[in-house]
Amino acid sequence: MSKLKQTLPALAVIAVLLAAWWGTVAATRSVIFPTPWQVVTGTIELVKDGTLWGHIGSSLMRVGLGFGLAVILAVPLGLWMGWVKGAYVTLNPLFQILRPISPIAWIPIAILWFGVGNASPIFLIFISSVFPMIVQTIVGVHTIERRYLRAAENFGVSRYTLFRQVVIPAVLPQVLVGMRIGLGVAWLVVVAAEMIALRSGLGYLIMDSRNAGNRYDLVIAGMIIIGLIGLMLDGGMRVLESHKLVRWRYAH
Repeated sequence: MSKLKQTLPALAVIAVLLAAWWGTVAATRSVIFPTPWQVVTGTIELVKDGTLWGHIGSSLMRVGLGFGLAVILAVPLGLWMGWVKGAYVTLNPLFQILRPISPIAWIPIAILWFGVGNASPIFLIFISSVFPMIVQTIVGVHTIERRYLRAAENFGVSRYTLFRQVVIPAVLPQVLVGMRIGLGVAWLVVVAAEMIALRSGLGYLIMDSRNAGNRYDLVIAGMIIIGLIGLMLDGGMRVLESHKLVRWRYAH
């Protein structure tokens, strides 16, 4: 019941926005911009002909591969840079130069290097999500409370044991924060890449619907589906953040 009460304000805002949307379209008598009901019927059409699930699956596959590769590289690299001062001093300037570059700016390079297949968006997802995770992992190592390290040293533990049983558990909350940020950026980037270089995925669905007879009901449907999937992905990361292995970091 308490969770229901917490969602009521959000549902009320959504209902007001839908009513305003419907009323605006009716008042302007627009023949192009769809009503909410037309978006619903368009979504049902996509579900019935089976194309919606194919586009969703393609986008999720690309995000999964690119984001997974970024995690595999970013977490060990961030731990190493955070723990070894020489690595941080050497590599950090390079990452600080590359990190502010918009992932969208990499699209021409990705097409030049990898063509217009799946490799281009996977590369874009990788390049967009790897830097937030590296930075957050480094921050996690640098902000470990010194008393944890001193306590381990007092027991004479080896560097390997110190790293495995103290450093990694202490850094894990920051790693998950970086993963959450990186996943959000990755989901945004794959849609932009699909609009330009592919013939499948939710980004392609939006552009194809616009070009094939001004099907703006399907355009809006694609946008809403993208937002809902993004919300679910973020919710999944929030569930990981509440796991007992990392929850202690936020305890008071």
